[in-house]
Amino acid sequence: MLSSRIDFSLRFAALGLVVALVQALLGFASSSTAALAQTGASLLPPPGQVSVTQPWTVSALPSEANQAPEQDLPHFHMPQQEVVQDWHWQWVPTGLIYRSYLAGLKEPRFGTVWQYDPDLRWKWDTTIGARVGLLRYGTADPLHPEGWQLDAEGAVFPRLDINDGRRDLDSSDFRVGFVLTYGEGPHAWKFGYYHISAHLGDELMLRIPSTPRLNFTWDGLVLGYSYNWFPELRLYAEAAWAFAVDDGAQPWRFQFGVDYAPAEPTDNWGAPFFAINGMLREEVDFGGNLVVQAGWAWRGFSGQLLRMGFQYVNGKSIQYEFYRDFEEMVGFGIWYDY
Repeated sequence: MLSSRIDFSLRFAALGLVVALVQALLGFASSSTAALAQTGASLLPPPGQVSVTQPWTVSALPSEANQAPEQDLPHFHMPQQEVVQDWHWQWVPTGLIYRSYLAGLKEPRFGTVWQYDPDLRWKWDTTIGARVGLLRYGTADPLHPEGWQLDAEGAVFPRLDINDGRRDLDSSDFRVGFVLTYGEGPHAWKFGYYHISAHLGDELMLRIPSTPRLNFTWDGLVLGYSYNWFPELRLYAEAAWAFAVDDGAQPWRFQFGVDYAPAEPTDNWGAPFFAINGMLREEVDFGGNLVVQAGWAWRGFSGQLLRMGFQYVNGKSIQYEFYRDFEEMVGFGIWYDY
């Protein structure tokens, strides 16, 4: 396959071009926002200021011919909640200081992708998991919290073969870990531990008995940094090193990329998102894969993000039972992040 011979560095040259394009688009959006601000319209509160959540009000108003006193009108209010800015201890806080990478294929979330590879044909890849906060010392802003936070994460990544009417399980990867995060302003860091293991599907072993089973496992430490260049645009890089590996896994792996998604709660129409992720792994001579996603997203009041759109994957397999194999997949996915 010609694409399998593409040098991996060329893919990330393309990444630089895309980042420049996103930056240009954001510059246009910023000039448009400034123009609206001159007319008295304000799209977002100034950076660094915390706003008070405004209640939504629905009023049953009488007709003009039969006006009633205002105090007699039925009103329905959502409760007001003021964001607490001072740092304090919080158990099970709302929101995350260091969010998962949008195009990271081994990040804990809920998601599913139907995708096609010219050699493998149709595959159905799913993520079932989450990352949640356990304890925070910092602000209580659910959208953009600051401070220290301890997170727990876990996910399973099954792949189904959906060709010829089958729903066979090819393999499942597992990830579980704990991460300490810190955020202040546009900067965020994370340091933690996670475990990865790969498992071959029983139905694949029955269908193709010659398929080798690997006991691929990786236990190690991860250090990551992310920077919000603009509220909607995030750049990140991460290095991970394993102190225990087995059956093909090697200690070092790196990933980096860019996320563009709405930073504030959206209306029913949502907003576009775009994400690129690159991962380099020692077990494939520091090759890896490139993932590109684009589509539409909706941000909730607690920071949760629902996305749907298209995904392109090029490089070594994202399922570690087949980590030596090359894949080039195009598909449609739906993802939900807490």
